[in-house]
Amino acid sequence: MSTNVGSANKTGDHEFDIVNTQSTTTAQSTTPFDEKTTVHTDNEKFDMEAAPEQEPSPEDVYRTASTVAPSQRSTRRDPVSRVTTDAEGNTYPEGGLEAWLVVLGSFLGLFGSLGLVNTIGTFQAYIQTHQLKEYSSGSNGWIFGMFAFLTFFCGVQVGPIFDARGPRLLVFAGSVFQMAMIILLGFCTEYWHFMLVIGVLGGVGASLIFTPAISAIGHYFYEKRGVATGIAAPGGSVGGIVFPLILQDLFPKIGWAWATRVVALICLIVLSIANLLIKSRLPQKPFSKENVLPDFRIFRDPRFALTTASVFFIEWGLFVPISYISSYALDHGFPTKFSYQIIAILNAGSFFGRWLPGFFADFLGRFNTLIATVALCVLCNACLWLPAGDSLPLLVVYAALFGFSSGSNISLTPVCVGQLCKTENYGRYYATAYTIVSFG
Repeated sequence: MSTNVGSANKTGDHEFDIVNTQSTTTAQSTTPFDEKTTVHTDNEKFDMEAAPEQEPSPEDVYRTASTVAPSQRSTRRDPVSRVTTDAEGNTYPEGGLEAWLVVLGSFLGLFGSLGLVNTIGTFQAYIQTHQLKEYSSGSNGWIFGMFAFLTFFCGVQVGPIFDARGPRLLVFAGSVFQMAMIILLGFCTEYWHFMLVIGVLGGVGASLIFTPAISAIGHYFYEKRGVATGIAAPGGSVGGIVFPLILQDLFPKIGWAWATRVVALICLIVLSIANLLIKSRLPQKPFSKENVLPDFRIFRDPRFALTTASVFFIEWGLFVPISYISSYALDHGFPTKFSYQIIAILNAGSFFGRWLPGFFADFLGRFNTLIATVALCVLCNACLWLPAGDSLPLLVVYAALFGFSSGSNISLTPVCVGQLCKTENYGRYYATAYTIVSFG
């Protein structure tokens, strides 16, 4: 920043050097919050504390880049209030009651949506031996493939709507769809019943919750986004632990229909709370074509395109163990109870895999941490599952380690994508990336 030094003015015995800044706005923005402004004289110095910056209001909290001078576009932190400012001038509270309640709401939302996605191994193993036993595993697999596909594919439209209108309506609609899916499961008997209820209704419902639950965290955290997302993302893993254990215990006692209704009651409670807690800090945009329709031109950014391609291949391999590990255990002669529990063991590992990497990612690098955990996935499949065969201890070790290494995909992918776009476009970028990933 250039300065102009005025001529020396004498008053009595003192000589003052007057320094004029080029712009008051630029001077204020480039001065750290705790910096002191000093006026020099011949005999003494006077330290005057800079005026503290006021807490921004919700309406002004996101400023456009045009109002920010180029010299001030760097991340800043207020040491007292913990507020950080990104390169675009957007500010984030980095904590506080409201922010952590959003994290809790996201945790519960993922519990009731991705928790069911992570339970597909249990559903598939039961249906394969009961209602749809006349169909092959491959044919039944299409039901759950459609479930996972639509969970991510519908994000191409969900993301832009979230950016423009916020999460409230989306999460509510998704909760209604999820509840309808679980209740209707008890009445399904034919292949097409399961395809419509689980594959279509469940997939769309999970997508309406999944994208807003993850994206809303980015409105409250910047430097701690990895940590915050790492705390919320295990919600899906906890659901993937609780639901299989409940189902494998209740199936022989009360049957398929009532066991799924118990799951429906749990989802009703957690999704109701999620609807109250998940919210946005961005002001709403008009419901126009530019704001709510998908825009695939964002793939012109090579960094975003390559990141999407990498996550595509991760997901392609990730859902194979989640979908088939219970059926694999049954096929190798393991007890039925253990075969249902193995998916819970995998999700228990995933709980720590979604939580711990988030803490390291904020200072080791989000992409670096994701690469390391994906490499561990490869080693688990090649060195543990392939030679596992009829070995129960090896299969348990594999489930726990693969769950840990694969869990970071859900928690770290959003923060990696968040580094490639502005916060106001976070939902669009993240959901569009997962639209491509859904085909994997």
